[in-house]
Amino acid sequence: MSEMRRSAPALEVRGLDVYYGHSHALQGVDLTLDSGVFSVVGRNGMGKTTLCKTIMGLLRASGGSVRVRGEDITRLSPARIAKAGVGYVPQGRRLWRSLSVAEHLSLAAGMRRGAWTIDRIYETFPRLAERKDHGGGQLSGGEQQMLAISRALLTNPQLLIMDEPTEGLAPVIVAQVEEMLVRLGEDGEMSVLVIEQNIGVATAISKNVAIMVNGRINRIIDSARLSADRELQQRLLGVGVVGVHAGPETDIDAADAGGVEARPTPPRAASTAPVRIYISNPTLPTRWSQPAPIARIEAAARTLSTGVTRIEDAARQKRQPGAAVQSASGPPVVLVAGTLDTKGEELRFIRDVIAGQGLRTRLVDVSTSGKLSTCDVSAQEIALNHGRGGSSVFGADRGASVTAMADAFANWLRRQGNVAGIISAGGSGGASLVAPAMRALPVGVPKLIISSVASGDVGPYVGPADITMMYSVTDVQGLNSISRAVLANGANAIAGMVKARLENQAKTERNAPADLPAVGITMFGVTTPAVQKIAADLRNDFECLVFHATGVGGRSMEKLVDSGMLAAVIDLTTTEVCDLLMGGVFPATDDRFGAIIRSRLPFIGSAGALDMVNFGAPDTIPERYRQRKFHAHNPQVTLMRTTPEENERIGRWIGEKLNRMDGPVRFFLPEGGVSALDAPGQPFWDPEADAALFTALERSVRQTSNRQLVRVKRHINEPEFASAIVNALRPLVGRPGTRRKVAR
Repeated sequence: MSEMRRSAPALEVRGLDVYYGHSHALQGVDLTLDSGVFSVVGRNGMGKTTLCKTIMGLLRASGGSVRVRGEDITRLSPARIAKAGVGYVPQGRRLWRSLSVAEHLSLAAGMRRGAWTIDRIYETFPRLAERKDHGGGQLSGGEQQMLAISRALLTNPQLLIMDEPTEGLAPVIVAQVEEMLVRLGEDGEMSVLVIEQNIGVATAISKNVAIMVNGRINRIIDSARLSADRELQQRLLGVGVVGVHAGPETDIDAADAGGVEARPTPPRAASTAPVRIYISNPTLPTRWSQPAPIARIEAAARTLSTGVTRIEDAARQKRQPGAAVQSASGPPVVLVAGTLDTKGEELRFIRDVIAGQGLRTRLVDVSTSGKLSTCDVSAQEIALNHGRGGSSVFGADRGASVTAMADAFANWLRRQGNVAGIISAGGSGGASLVAPAMRALPVGVPKLIISSVASGDVGPYVGPADITMMYSVTDVQGLNSISRAVLANGANAIAGMVKARLENQAKTERNAPADLPAVGITMFGVTTPAVQKIAADLRNDFECLVFHATGVGGRSMEKLVDSGMLAAVIDLTTTEVCDLLMGGVFPATDDRFGAIIRSRLPFIGSAGALDMVNFGAPDTIPERYRQRKFHAHNPQVTLMRTTPEENERIGRWIGEKLNRMDGPVRFFLPEGGVSALDAPGQPFWDPEADAALFTALERSVRQTSNRQLVRVKRHINEPEFASAIVNALRPLVGRPGTRRKVAR
């Protein structure tokens, strides 16, 4: 019986009829959703929300049937339908104003057991974690929608119904919801029926799209065809572009409904001019509405900069790791970004030098003064990508404005699919504005900052990314003989990097060599023998990239994970967690292991060097630790042995991170010692402390067939332990010599 349920369609609607009084709202609707994500689009008043409410039992069907995994739910109450595994995100969110975010989630959690927990919700929507004590009435529209979606996900449904999930949301939130829907479809955890008016979202998240007209499913069409055919969108949905206005609403004739191929749209010539977008129904219409006056359509039109990638295009590009720089948004482009209100002359000089090298450029303004500047992408356009909208960027507090603009620019840049390189020039404020966005770009994309701060500590700007910083010598304040020479050198440098990278990519595509999949490995001096043995055993089948676990090393490895450049991770040396929790000098960040959680990459971990906290010279050790056990590694590095209590805390912290990993996880516990200093006769040998660490991990980690702790009766640097690591990796990555596609 259970096998029959699994093989039955997730949703099967047959001959569904619904009336409002004498009005026939749904007219014999037939719809089947086997698995994945399926979109239904249509104008307002066509019956889409009525379909959702009928499936959920909120409206009574007068005829037809609704089945979920073969079970007839047509006559069940909404409560029984929810318990049967149907989740619902209603249009308008329907939250309680007086209940906090945490209380909303607590009410929904526990209805059905499954992968979605409150912790996973907070990881998926970090904004909700920040606002968990706020009431539903205190949230922004985007936050309310996140909460409504989260509430439904916590019921762990086998079928999720979402009615206009992106309605009224800022573009950055729309993209986040879209990516989440795509991931749900790829995971196969549940099937999703999405009711949408946003054609871009609908076509990006599902292979096929059903079009609803006057209470009927008029046709089911391939999403790629619908996305590309503007004429078809105009006829079926009333979407007009570039001066095309919709006439009176008409039903689709029989020939059109039969799946006949639409006439191909003539190709448009490329243009750099802004495009006007017209919507034929600027106000919410019904099926009885009259056509909107032309003046009203004009008033509601908006201008689309050709320099901005469409949200739906960018999301598709993001789901294709390793894609070439050439994308749907145009040929490769070099971004020249900075504060045009104060550095406009210098940035335009850089742009002209790069353009003189034959490269396409785009001038991006990230100033926070609110002044308008002549550019390709304005500061106002960038600001709209902030999670709380443009009003959060242009404020009286300059520090807050700079932080908000940096976030908005990073969000915008993540959605650009054709960035071949990026350069900026300015002082400390300008570097702070552009550096976070540069760090968000994949490793390998050329990034250069010319700044007066580049001769000092550039760690806060560069972080784990491959950002090049060039000292400006004079302040970036006007053009003179010195600044012209330095700025020209920087511009020519970025041009050379971009050209070389594009040429290498072209050669790679032509020759198509069988590159070995890359594996990231973390190492410390006290785990070097193990890493050397692992790398030697994997040398013929994998490219081993070793990262020194000094805080930035782990971040750099996870940066490559986020960039889709690793096939797996052997996190042998997790010692950065000790420094994070105990205040050492080589700390990880709170996002340690975050890239693994996001990417679901195969993860082999171990407790390497979790016996030590790193400090500087002895006189720099905090007073509270003065009576502890120390080992002088060298005059500038002093190591402190962790206690059983600290190891228990470390084990719980790592265990919570491992529980959030959905990909394959194998975490190895070397019972013979976790570092070269943690061995019989060595200064940090402490079996009691190691036992506290291992016990805390075993108590914290929810072990499954996909997430396992493995005890090995060997020291971490013994060859047998390294062999166990290697033997665990191979079946998780697949056939050697083939690049594993990273799940997104």
